Amino acid sequence: MAIELSARRMRPAPDQAASQQVAPRQSLGDEVYELLLSQLISLKISPGSRIAIDALARELGVSQTPIRAALIRLENEGMVLKIHNVGFSAAPMPSRERFVQIYDLRLLLEPYTAGKAAENLSDDSRAQLLEAAGLMNEPASKDVKLAYSKFALQDAQFHELIARQSGNELVKEALSRAYAHAQLFRLRFHSRVTEEAITEHANIVTAILAGDAKAASAAMEHHIEQSRGRMQPFFDDME
Repeated sequence: MAIELSARRMRPAPDQAASQQVAPRQSLGDEVYELLLSQLISLKISPGSRIAIDALARELGVSQTPIRAALIRLENEGMVLKIHNVGFSAAPMPSRERFVQIYDLRLLLEPYTAGKAAENLSDDSRAQLLEAAGLMNEPASKDVKLAYSKFALQDAQFHELIARQSGNELVKEALSRAYAHAQLFRLRFHSRVTEEAITEHANIVTAILAGDAKAASAAMEHHIEQSRGRMQPFFDDME
C-alpha cells in the first residue's frame, strides 16, 4: 500500500495535463483517511487492536501528521478510540444492544428529517442532494475494500446532509452523537449492501426533490428497516 500511495503522488503528470483542466486531486489527508477507514471496515485492522502511528506512517510511506489527522477524524466518527497515555485503538464491534438502540433512534428521527428536508427544499438543497446521490453512482474503485469504505463514507454524508436540511439542529446533533454511521458497515462487508442502499437512496431523493414530505418520510423509514435487515444476520451468525 505504501508503494501505491507514494508512487501515485510522485508520478509526473502526463504531458497533456498542462493543456486541459482536471478535477482537483484528493488531498493526502483525505487519501490517508479513506485508506485507514477501508482497513477498519474490512477488518484488516481488528476491532479493539492498538493502532501504532509510527508503523502506519512507514506502511503508507507518509509522515505521522496526516496519520494523526485521519485518526482524529475517525475518533470523531466512533471508528477509533483514544486513551490518554496509551494512544489509538480500533473501536470494538457494536454490541447487539447498541445495534438495536442505533436503529430504534434512526427510525424515530430520520423519517422526520427526510420529511422536513422535503418541506424545506430550496435550490441549494436540491443541488446538494443531487450531488450526493451522484457521487454514490460513480464507478467504484477496482479495490473492493476501498470502494466499500468510500461508499460507507458517502452513505454517512448522505444521511447527515438530509439531517442538516431538516433545519432541526437538535435532531441532527442527536443523530450525530448517537451513532457512527460508517462503523455499521463493518458488520456486513458485502456488495449487496451498497447496491440495495443506492436504490433506496434514489427513492428518498426523488421524494424530497418532489417536495413530498409524506413520501420522503416513508422512503426513509423503508430504507432504515431494510438496512437493519441487512445488518441483523451478523448478530445471528455470532450466536
